[in-house]
Amino acid sequence: MAFAEYDVVIHRDAMSVYNFLLDPGHLPLWREGVRSVELHSGAAGAKGAVYRQTVAGPGGRPVAADFEIVEARTGAEIQYQVIVGPARPHGGYYLSTEGPSTRVRFALNYEPRGFMVRLANPFRRRMKAEVGQLERLKSLLEDMPATE
Repeated sequence: MAFAEYDVVIHRDAMSVYNFLLDPGHLPLWREGVRSVELHSGAAGAKGAVYRQTVAGPGGRPVAADFEIVEARTGAEIQYQVIVGPARPHGGYYLSTEGPSTRVRFALNYEPRGFMVRLANPFRRRMKAEVGQLERLKSLLEDMPATE
């Protein structure tokens, strides 16, 4: 099994952070490698919504990595499951209020099967790099003007 998690405190209220994360169209703004995301089916940001996502694969070529929102608890949690692509991790953003700020934890879990078992260590490193991109989210959100 491969697991990675990372957390940051963002100087924004939990609902602002939650609403930003709930729109997968924002992913290319802070997650390196995400090329495009669009709603494929379901209600945007709701449990059961499926998104078509293209990410940079080996050599920079586009790879499908579609995902489904499997849990969305307002202001607190967004979980998703990758449903298309060579690797299909489960991930989530978990939010908690800390005064006027929000702690965000990004966690990824992947159970490799078949030939992917041999790639567990490189995949674990990649997952660690993915969750570490929360620092980019923090910078992005804190540099944006606060909305009232």
